[in-house]
Amino acid sequence: MDPVTNDQEAAASTGTRTTEPLTQYVQRANQWIRDFDRRHPLLWDSLFTGFWTTAALIDFTGGGWRNVTHNPDAPGPLLLVLTLGLSVPLLWRRTHPATVMVAMAPFAVVNAWSGATLQAALLQLVVIYHMALCRPLRDLWWATALMLTPVTVSTARYGEGEWSQQIGSYLTSVGVAVLIGITIRTRENYTEALEDRARRLEIERDQQARIATAAERARIAREMHDIIGHHLSVVTGLADGGKYAATRSPERAAQALDAIGTTSRQALGELRRLLDVLRDDESALPAERNPQPGLTDLHRLLDGVRTAGLPVRLTTAGRPDTLPPGRELTVYRVVQEALTNTLKHAGPDATSEVVVVHGERGAVTVTITDTGEATPPAAPSDGRGLPGMRERTALYDGTLEAGPRPRPERGWRVHLHLPEESPQ
Repeated sequence: MDPVTNDQEAAASTGTRTTEPLTQYVQRANQWIRDFDRRHPLLWDSLFTGFWTTAALIDFTGGGWRNVTHNPDAPGPLLLVLTLGLSVPLLWRRTHPATVMVAMAPFAVVNAWSGATLQAALLQLVVIYHMALCRPLRDLWWATALMLTPVTVSTARYGEGEWSQQIGSYLTSVGVAVLIGITIRTRENYTEALEDRARRLEIERDQQARIATAAERARIAREMHDIIGHHLSVVTGLADGGKYAATRSPERAAQALDAIGTTSRQALGELRRLLDVLRDDESALPAERNPQPGLTDLHRLLDGVRTAGLPVRLTTAGRPDTLPPGRELTVYRVVQEALTNTLKHAGPDATSEVVVVHGERGAVTVTITDTGEATPPAAPSDGRGLPGMRERTALYDGTLEAGPRPRPERGWRVHLHLPEESPQ
């Protein structure tokens, strides 16, 4: 556990407040200043410009410039113009740094030529810092040349000190300002890249969640279609048979009603188990977990279809190996859907046959045929029948064929083939 967390928990238990590190106060103040500057940029620029303009005017009116000047007799109006020309343009230093640099250059040259040597000329370092912060780096070459021009003029006119010493000292100051600007610029770019990456990861996470939700909805829709569609078809067949037998054989009508009740309860139980998975209430009781139907449940499925009035024969060939639950469920659902379509569309005198052939390493072939006169639609209106069967088959790289049987045979044929499992 983190020691800081331990200290905070101990302070909370004793009712005392821990002292926050100084860096947190600094970061909080820095963030507040940044937010304020972002909301009121003109106010901040005005305060900044006003501060340095006032400092330059104090240097002019207080006579501080005389300590470094080459011309103590420079006229006052010229000094005032130079002071304002080297300080007031700072108001636009962040929005138009290149323009400000060009605008301040003539005042800096005149300042050097006249020998006044006002310290306000050093404010050009602030401008080149902002150029390094937001302008293309190639602009720094001509900006540096503009800043070195007044130093060259002053050295050539008044000849104090060596050229290398004068230019080298000023060039060092320019380099420091540029280096600070580039460093902050690199940090801001890196921070923006991290924020952009975080946003893209968040978007990708949301997209993956939506894709997973859509896939789960599709899976649940297939399951509900298979469960409800099959059981309702069986119930419909039983109801029609019971209605026919009610006038001739009351005992068989009662058997049909019992079968309808049993089938309805089975459908309701399977539907309840499926819907329990969707419940996210933590206080709800745990959902009942039963295994998905497989090949061993085909006999019970066929018994229900026979009860509904459709004679079905099951033929199995090959050595039945243990299949993965997903493959068994796919075979079961395809057989269930095919027999459901037969109950719906094949007519009252139809018969059906299911042939299951087991191959090597989990390969299985299933053929479901019927002798009905009617032909089930190739694309059901709900879009869940044959498309759902094909989606299940595609999960295991299998093939599914569905269509009328070749003449002169009548009826419909569904052929499923799941290839061998790939070796791990």
